[in-house]
Amino acid sequence: MAKRKRRPPRVRTDVPVSDPPVRLGLVSPMRTVPATIARPPYVTLPGGEPGPSVSSPIRTADELARMRKAGAVGAEILLEVGREVAPGVSTEKLDQIAHEAHVVRGAYPSPLGYRGYPKSVCTSVNEVICHGIPDSRQLQDGDIVNIDVTAYIDGVHGDTSVTLLVGDVDDHSRTLVRETRRALELAIDEVGPGVPFNAIGRAIETHARRFDLGVVRDFIGHGVGTEFHTSLQIPHYYERTFTLPMQEGMSFTIEPMLTLGEIGVHIWDDAWTAVTSDGRRTAQFEHTMVVAADGVEVLTRTSGGSCAHEELAEALA
Repeated sequence: MAKRKRRPPRVRTDVPVSDPPVRLGLVSPMRTVPATIARPPYVTLPGGEPGPSVSSPIRTADELARMRKAGAVGAEILLEVGREVAPGVSTEKLDQIAHEAHVVRGAYPSPLGYRGYPKSVCTSVNEVICHGIPDSRQLQDGDIVNIDVTAYIDGVHGDTSVTLLVGDVDDHSRTLVRETRRALELAIDEVGPGVPFNAIGRAIETHARRFDLGVVRDFIGHGVGTEFHTSLQIPHYYERTFTLPMQEGMSFTIEPMLTLGEIGVHIWDDAWTAVTSDGRRTAQFEHTMVVAADGVEVLTRTSGGSCAHEELAEALA
């Protein structure tokens, strides 16, 4: 789940607008989690408000060991949900699958109750940038959908997402999805001790421009660990002044959101669903990682080393 930051929009008009646009469906009641599963602290607070970040941006050895487990659980769940993506499947059904997958693993779905969010995952279809609330709308042939999973287990969070093609998808959307994934990979390649954080945004923005894609600025990556969102912010665009050097043990997400048109954002009345201001499509990929002594360790992979970005790659060709 992304952290929000406002910036001015980018304009492009030569790619068709999603038609028909995504509209809110029926949202079912919030699902319950067995009392035996530990909750993140914000779930017990009024409105699910987490309060100001107080955790260090650097993980201890014990926290990092637990984050490897949380990341693996998140990766497993994302794979399980992603395999069910098909025309005719509702995003509500995907949420049900994700919720049950968390519970069976003894994990709490981090979005559930966070600042009042009513579901266990985010499902963002077509022009929805992020934070789409699962509902009764069925996926249509030609859609693209981002599934964003964060698992809380053993006191830490593992946050990851993938954008998948639904059936027969147009060439513009295929390029968007493929190159968003590649932008994340290039950004991860930049991570290492002593590297300025703006190298991440530079890698993403440089790649996006090669394909005339926009980079959303309102939502950014974030520190993650014992807190869902720490004070560490990770812009996906180049910010000249953001020269803070990465340090070994820092954990955070990179989750670029690229667009086929404008990068401006409109928020629905549900206070969550963020859509492109021009109605053109957008894609996102996300991993949680930690700065390692020799570079970077991606934490949101299964115990066997796989992830939805690769296992479901046939849908990204």
